[in-house]
Amino acid sequence: MKRLKILNTNITEITLDELSETLINEKGKTVAVCNVNTLVRSKKDKNLQKLINSFDICTPDGFPVALASRILYKNKQRRVDGYKIFNNTLIKSQKTGVTHYFFGNTEEVVQKIIKKYKIDYPDVNIVGYICPPFKPYEELVAEEYFTEITRLNPDIIWVSLGFPKQENFINLMKKNYSLDSNIVGVGFTFDWTAGTKYKAPEILANIGLEWLFRLVQEPKRLYKRYLIDNTLFILYFLRQVFFRR
Repeated sequence: MKRLKILNTNITEITLDELSETLINEKGKTVAVCNVNTLVRSKKDKNLQKLINSFDICTPDGFPVALASRILYKNKQRRVDGYKIFNNTLIKSQKTGVTHYFFGNTEEVVQKIIKKYKIDYPDVNIVGYICPPFKPYEELVAEEYFTEITRLNPDIIWVSLGFPKQENFINLMKKNYSLDSNIVGVGFTFDWTAGTKYKAPEILANIGLEWLFRLVQEPKRLYKRYLIDNTLFILYFLRQVFFRR
């Protein structure tokens, strides 16, 4: 897969369906879903940058990252966001024998996802989940949480711990355990799928206004992030465009 440098992150040129097919048919892949926050923080933090770039696939999550890819590399890249990756892959995996395992978030959220899929897509094979208490990622990579995972060796493990905790967790998990599983960090996707948080309508996401929708819902938590990161992303991106020219 082609990797394209945006700021200092190597974003994979890929479509949603290509990624879903990869997760269903291949093994051992790690996937980071990368938005503006990911790219800006990786730009400022060399260790985080190295971590994200070590993932097999880094998807363009969000309008600005996909647009940056199109401008810089003259391609047709579109958003490949966590919500679509998760739901598209689960639905496509029906009757394939592919097994799914959920790690993170809360019991309430995960149970709602399982209930939803049992009703709407009963042929999706969800084999287990665990919702550990809030702990540092180093403490989550413990035998007590991996006895069942190691036994089941699921085809895809979906991790909902938030950025960058889930990426650090995935990296340490791969080092500590011999798993054939594909592992994907999907952050808030669990909440949106369960309906415990509201996701921006596609019409807003497709024109780059998903951040505004989220900001209205959680202004205290997100206003600094969007004010600073969105501004820095534009400045870093313009510098990259200028430098390339």
